[in-house]
Amino acid sequence: MFYSDNIHFTLRGIYFTDKHGNKLSVMGAFRRAFARFYNWWLDFELMVLYFIGRIPLYSVRKLFYKLAGVRIGKGSVIHTGCRFFNPKGISIGEDTIIGYGAFLDGRAPLKVGNHVAIASEVMIYNSEHDIHREDMGVVEEPVVIDDYVFIGPRVIILPGVRIGKGSVVAAAAVVTHDVPPGKIVAGVPAKEIGERKIKNYHYRLGRARLFQ
Repeated sequence: MFYSDNIHFTLRGIYFTDKHGNKLSVMGAFRRAFARFYNWWLDFELMVLYFIGRIPLYSVRKLFYKLAGVRIGKGSVIHTGCRFFNPKGISIGEDTIIGYGAFLDGRAPLKVGNHVAIASEVMIYNSEHDIHREDMGVVEEPVVIDDYVFIGPRVIILPGVRIGKGSVVAAAAVVTHDVPPGKIVAGVPAKEIGERKIKNYHYRLGRARLFQ
């Protein structure tokens, strides 16, 4: 007789299993139960941030983002509709703009530098499944985006990538490997197609729109 998929009642007593059907000790079962409740709490936090992200005043959104653990530098702006995983793992420098509907993954460290322009609906991941393992285990690797980078709309950046200073990622590219400083990359997967003409970067991005 089964009470749930993971708790089993027999004539000899109760025993616990994981999602693969392997038996667990009582302590192992409690550790997994605690982890599940903790993940539910994180899911609740992300749901709250989802709705906060639609408030059309950045000063209000910024307050809640900081309370959730996102480190945001002076003059930086995150536009409406941004979604997060583990906000505490995310660090954003100064004078950086994150566009509408971006996705920022903080399950491993995500560091975004100064004067970075990230366009709308960019997705940055630093956690993925290992498709070569039977349990599809999770692999987490940090992502670093250096100063003065420009990332076009709907770009996808995968775990373990570093995008070098002043580089440009064209719209809809999928970045699977490091991008050297000053280079322009495009395509799926992203490949070098050019180089920025300017070498010394001194510009500032300016003000973001008031209600975005």
